[in-house]
Parts: sequence; structure tokens; C-alpha cells
Amino acid sequence: MAIKVALIDDQTLVREGIRGLLALSDRVEVIAEGTDGDEAVAIAHEHDPDIFLIDIRMKRMSGIDAIGELKSAGIDTPAIILTTFDDHELVLQGITAGAKGYLLKDVSLESLIDAIESVHAGGTMMQPAITETLLKGLAGQSHDFGTAEAEPLTPKETEVLRLMAGGYSNREISTALSKSEGTIKNHVSNILAKLGVRDRTRAVLKAIESGLLS
Repeated sequence: MAIKVALIDDQTLVREGIRGLLALSDRVEVIAEGTDGDEAVAIAHEHDPDIFLIDIRMKRMSGIDAIGELKSAGIDTPAIILTTFDDHELVLQGITAGAKGYLLKDVSLESLIDAIESVHAGGTMMQPAITETLLKGLAGQSHDFGTAEAEPLTPKETEVLRLMAGGYSNREISTALSKSEGTIKNHVSNILAKLGVRDRTRAVLKAIESGLLS
């Protein structure tokens, strides 16, 4: 069964472009479109999408505010925010607001589908190019991504964490390190526990803030 996607973007041409791209795949289906958080809430109630794709920059209501509207309405449908290279501060705010991933607007079809499937399965998705921008944008800044003191990571956990920061899935990490996917999942669980965070995105951002990836 195709994953049901709702598009939230105030630019008609952007929505049409993304919808046309996703129409090339039978793994996802765009079931509704909206222009702000209020419409996203209405769509959630009426269409029950599996995933929201939300533009981070919109005139009347930002993507961050749209995610906030969904949360306030008690809607826990996961959201992926779409952004551009110069939006690192907004990306951080979006992740803090609850976004499960972020992608560039010019993402390829396969990467977009992979991200949707990953988030639908309960994971997170961070596009490597944006992660690099975040690394630069975070220099000298302070963000709260977990208050617990981070326990030391093993060399293997640090290696896994670096690949997580690159936006790679457990499967891709297992291939890169020649380890089973189950072993990688265990490493990821240990990393989250040691850093005192609840998901991969916050783990990477806390690691960046703490200088673990420098």
C-alpha cells in the first residue's frame, strides 16, 4: 500500500512540482495539499495522511508554526520539512518543534521516497548537504538538545554517529561498516542513551554542539 502524503506549501508551482515528482513512484501517493498550518490540521482530520511534507518558508505561517499547529491539535503525524541551503537556523527550530527530517527542495525522487519511507517507519532523515551547513551554522551557538551529561562513546559508536550525521540509514551504515543492521540498531540505541536524547536528529545535533564530531 502506498504511503499517504500531504503537501503543505503556499506556492502552487512548488506543490505541483513535488506532486508531479512523487507521481512517478507507486510507493507514495499525494492525497491532499494545503498552504498553512490551519489547512494542515484540517487535512489531518479529513484525510489522515501518513506523512506531511512542509515547506519551512511560507508567507502567512512558517513550516515551523505549521508543525506547532499540528502538535497543538494533538496530531502526531510525522513531518519532513523542505528547505534551502541558507535555512540552518530555521531547520534547527523545525527539529526542535518536532520535524522528523529535512530535505532540500531540489532533492532527487529516490532520495525523497527514501526519506518518506524512513520517517514513515519511525526513523528520521537528514540530508547530508544540509547537515554540513548545520555544522557550520552551529559554530559558537548554544542549543538545548538534551540536558543530560553525555557519556563517552566508543570508537565504533562515534563512527556510527558520524554516518548518522551524514543522513545515512541503518541499512546504509550497516553496509558501509560491514556489520549487520541489528548490530547498527544496537549502536544507535546506545548512542541515544549515552547522549540522553530520544531520537537520531537530536543525537546528531547534541553531538555537534558538544564537539563530538569536530
